[in-house]
Formats: sequence, C-alpha cells, structure tokens
Amino acid sequence: MSESIWIHYSRPRPHWYRLTAEQQAEKKAGWALVEKASIDAGATRVGSYHVRGQHDFQTVDIWQFASPEAAFDHWARLTSAGYNELFAFSNNVGIALEEGHS
Repeated sequence: MSESIWIHYSRPRPHWYRLTAEQQAEKKAGWALVEKASIDAGATRVGSYHVRGQHDFQTVDIWQFASPEAAFDHWARLTSAGYNELFAFSNNVGIALEEGHS
C-alpha cells in the first residue's frame, strides 16, 4: 500500500438549495459520520479551500489516505449517503512518488 491523496472539487447542485435548512443539516450530519469513519480508520483531512479563478467548482477538499482503495471506499460511502445527488463534483486520486522521481 502506498500513501495517497484524494482531491475533491465540488459545488452545490440546484437541488441542494431546494432543501430546507433542516434537511441540509441532516445531510451534512450524515456526511460528517462518513468523514469521522474515514478519520477513525487513519485518513487525514488536509483542508477545505475556496476555489478562485477560472474553474467549474466552488470548493476543493484535500484528504490523505493510506491507499487509493481507502479513498475509493470513502467516496463510495459518501455516494451511498446521497452526496453525489446534491453536489456536482470532480475527484482525483494521487499516489506518492518514490524518492528521486519528479
């Protein structure tokens, strides 16, 4: 297994804004449980950033996982919790380069 990062770009879909504040809070609480499970399993949330410039997305979240499989598992649990229905997204997974490679 090699160390990997998951780069997740997102923006709310119009459906998100049709939810009540209570419904949005329920969804966020479910996604927070997914994040907590990943952190408990060893993942690290590097940060969440606002995207500036010419880009299709509003935010980027960067996570560090022990393996690409762990990142894919995290994403699968988010989609099971309905995240992809309410947010447009683009995901990238990067694997650490060995020493001496650039």
